[in-house]
Amino acid sequence: MAFTLSSPAFVAGGDIPQQFTCEGDDIPPHLVWSGAHKDVASFALIVDDPDAPNGAFTHWVVFDIPADRTDLPSGTRSDAIGVSGRNSSGQIGYMGPCPPSGTHRYFFRLFALDVKSLGLPVGASRQQVEQAIAAHTIATAELMGRYGYRTGGRLEASEVAGARK
Repeated sequence: MAFTLSSPAFVAGGDIPQQFTCEGDDIPPHLVWSGAHKDVASFALIVDDPDAPNGAFTHWVVFDIPADRTDLPSGTRSDAIGVSGRNSSGQIGYMGPCPPSGTHRYFFRLFALDVKSLGLPVGASRQQVEQAIAAHTIATAELMGRYGYRTGGRLEASEVAGARK
């Protein structure tokens, strides 16, 4: 059986509902996975936007997710399921889609790992997590969703910051 990642909130390649973005409740969508190898000891999740103007923007990093998990319910706080890393805004935890213009793609990548813990602290960077998982990844599952502003137009930086509060 293949290792897969999906969401009851949106179909692969489809639109991410507004409630999971900076224009909504800014909470993570429900994620569900199956087909993990029997030797999995933990999972790590990285969510990013490769269409960001200055290169890939990391929206969420969570690692040391217990091997017995098969989902992350909507609105789950990172520290309730594993160890939270730092997103590209320097914050710990989930930061929903918030493209400055147009429609962007958001990749949810779940890594099945052969170690129970990466031994990294809360607030570890994406780069630190990627280095730590490089030698321990058994399989990777991916889900991509899209989001573009519903209110129209580009939000200024002050409006984006206000939308995130």
